[in-house]
Amino acid sequence: MTSQKTKTSFGNKIKNFVEKLKPKYIYFVEEFIKFPAYMLSHPLKAYEEFKREKRAKVSVAVTFIIILILLNILSFQFSGFEVNDNELKDLNSIAEIFYIIAPIVLFTVANWSVTTLFDGKGKMKEIFLMIGYSLYPMLWATGLGIILSNFLTGEELAFYYLVMSIGAFLMGYLIFMGMISIHEYGLAKCVITLIATVLAAAIIIFMLILFYDLFQKMYGFFYTIYQEISLRDLF
Repeated sequence: MTSQKTKTSFGNKIKNFVEKLKPKYIYFVEEFIKFPAYMLSHPLKAYEEFKREKRAKVSVAVTFIIILILLNILSFQFSGFEVNDNELKDLNSIAEIFYIIAPIVLFTVANWSVTTLFDGKGKMKEIFLMIGYSLYPMLWATGLGIILSNFLTGEELAFYYLVMSIGAFLMGYLIFMGMISIHEYGLAKCVITLIATVLAAAIIIFMLILFYDLFQKMYGFFYTIYQEISLRDLF
């Protein structure tokens, strides 16, 4: 009798745990899988929900960015030797994070700067979210690419490069369609602002390099003065 009660109690605990987990599972499937996949098949409708109904979630965009960083680190270590000539000792996690975060921030700032001049309707937060969600196909392509690179050889590697190219193309496609929808542009204006965004990004990079060079020179100048003063005080 006691054993039967124990089994019933354990069964109820499992059932309660599953019931509590079910809403989280449904949320995960809806927000992390179904809606991003819906964006691929119906980008304009999806971006309409994205903007008008505030369907986009910061948590989802940030999660996709984090996953892509982790996949890049895994790719550095575990991709097949025929497509990966990296040495494990050269792995720098900070650099891998920078390689993902920097282009996203740069594109967000550059696109927002340009579209404010071209009467774009998108806010900086919306541009960031759009880029984050656009990474979705690249996540699948990178993960699948890591697996394929360890099994395919020779001419079969063309399939690996095809998968990676499709992932990059779909990511670019989502970004382009996102710009059209978020900023409420026509095709021609979107192309023009995209070119202007690239130019703005190049200018920002140039200014950052210029600022860094100026900072180094100023640091060197003041450090030299400090050394001179220190030596004079010493004598």
